[in-house]
Amino acid sequence: MTRWLWLSLIVILLDQTSKMIVEAMFTLGETLYVLPFLDLTLRTNPGAAFSFLSEQGGWQRWFFIVLALVVTVVMVTWLSRLKYDEKWTAVSLSLIVGGAIGNVIDRMRPRGEVIDFIVLHYQEYQWPAFNIADSAIFMGVAIMLFDAFVLARKRQ
Repeated sequence: MTRWLWLSLIVILLDQTSKMIVEAMFTLGETLYVLPFLDLTLRTNPGAAFSFLSEQGGWQRWFFIVLALVVTVVMVTWLSRLKYDEKWTAVSLSLIVGGAIGNVIDRMRPRGEVIDFIVLHYQEYQWPAFNIADSAIFMGVAIMLFDAFVLARKRQ
């Protein structure tokens, strides 16, 4: 099932290309209002999701790189052991791997921070900024949960 790794590669390419475009077009903090609920705003995040550990002085950069690489190895190993009919699990793992590697690439750059630029909001409420890699990880986890709790019941 490692043939699904092409999906990881697409996620990485989309993620890194979108970040390069946003970095070229925006200054840090600059915002483009796209829709009433969607902005593009160049931001950086030295932490993890929701800026977790972002104020820790730098050690978290290496922690998140190692963590993402370990998770990637585990998921690729899992992917290689899947049966042919476990397509949704393969899709979910491939999305997560692509997203993890996309953010690792950011952390390995000299700045050491992840580039975020998608901001969803409603009135004064705002979701933390995210990127294509984060979206792929979220979709991968959602597909995995849907497969485990909904599709698995139908298969039985």
